[in-house]
Amino acid sequence: MKLSLESAGASHVIRGYAKGQVRVDDRVLTRSFLVAAQVLVADWPPQSLAELRAEHLQQVADLEPEILLLGVGTHQAFPPPAVLAPLYRRQIGIEVMTTDAACRTYNILRAEDRRVVAALLLMLEEPPRH
Repeated sequence: MKLSLESAGASHVIRGYAKGQVRVDDRVLTRSFLVAAQVLVADWPPQSLAELRAEHLQQVADLEPEILLLGVGTHQAFPPPAVLAPLYRRQIGIEVMTTDAACRTYNILRAEDRRVVAALLLMLEEPPRH
């Protein structure tokens, strides 16, 4: 999918998403990352939802967003509540969605000048088996 939402100002824009990679500005990222208007952490430690811990989200909290978009890969899944609890305590809104949906939503919220951070997991995972 190609995304190309433009707005004034020099801030990070997600320009494209394909399975296992995201293009931020002119850079193609293939590992999990954080992005906000003025911040790009290109190699964020958790590479899958199973690896995500509360301490990883401290970087998000330090950016003081009003909302976190957590892109969890190609299949919808949720982290344990204890992982997200520190952000809830700081009154940071959290939306958990697939990574492609988080990419689209980030650009919309950023264009509205919202204080948004997207934490995007790119490792391809198999869907949970029931």
